[in-house]
Amino acid sequence: MTKHKDAIDLDAVPLSDRLRLPLGPVSMAGLDPSATPGYPGDGKDDAERYTEDLGPRLSDLQEMLYASGRSVPERAPRILVVLQGMDTSGKGGVIRHAIGLVDPQGVELTAFKAPTAEERRHHYLWRIRNALPSPGKIGIFDRSHYEDVLVVRVDSLVPEDVWSKRYDEINEFEAGLVADGYRLIKCMLNVSFDEQRKRLAERLADPSKYWKYNPGDVDARLKWPAYMEAYEAALEKCNTEAAPWYVIPSDRKWYRNWAVAELLREALSGMGLAWPGAEFDVATEQQRVAGS
Repeated sequence: MTKHKDAIDLDAVPLSDRLRLPLGPVSMAGLDPSATPGYPGDGKDDAERYTEDLGPRLSDLQEMLYASGRSVPERAPRILVVLQGMDTSGKGGVIRHAIGLVDPQGVELTAFKAPTAEERRHHYLWRIRNALPSPGKIGIFDRSHYEDVLVVRVDSLVPEDVWSKRYDEINEFEAGLVADGYRLIKCMLNVSFDEQRKRLAERLADPSKYWKYNPGDVDARLKWPAYMEAYEAALEKCNTEAAPWYVIPSDRKWYRNWAVAELLREALSGMGLAWPGAEFDVATEQQRVAGS
């Protein structure tokens, strides 16, 4: 990663340490959605260049990860990025601007909508397990298994004695993934009530953004207090040492995109990745190529 003269040393103060949610009780009111912790620049004007600076290093690391999946799939690690947040929090923007910095061949994206009839016939984690990334891949979940303790809870889609047991099930599931070689980056994209209203209004003011607008978003917005309560529970109860939550302030789109890209760079850098060795005699193959 290129470092500008005004940049701080992010490896000395990892962004993951700054954004990692502390263990214990959670209050959404105490999490500032407009903050910019750890950002090395001056603001929006230089955000694009700082984000783009992550590209070359991210690309190299992701290619190493992908190569390990091709060469030794049984031992290859994989990354799962979980993007969770209220409507307009920017899950799509993160996918375009942060995840878009790496080769799409090494990315597996799943956007979870309301369960299909087939999915409803199975345990709620069934469709999640089916979408887990392959060895050497970066998996992206646009929404996730957390919908089953968020919208399910807010809209009373199942009884409380059912959804209340899911926190422990999710923790056990995620601990198993980590034990199997997955690296989880769980990002709660924290957008404010006022900023959400602004973004919804922008979609209605621009015909090129009508496709982004869903009348159901306003229905969910009217339940904001219930959703904040549900998020507090999910963040508190499923914030473990094995799979911690990172809360990404998301009122500033430029910060949100940079922050998720930097968390991904940190995660890949910490995996001890290396290029797989040759499974053939290099000198012999060099001679064969030269003589071909």
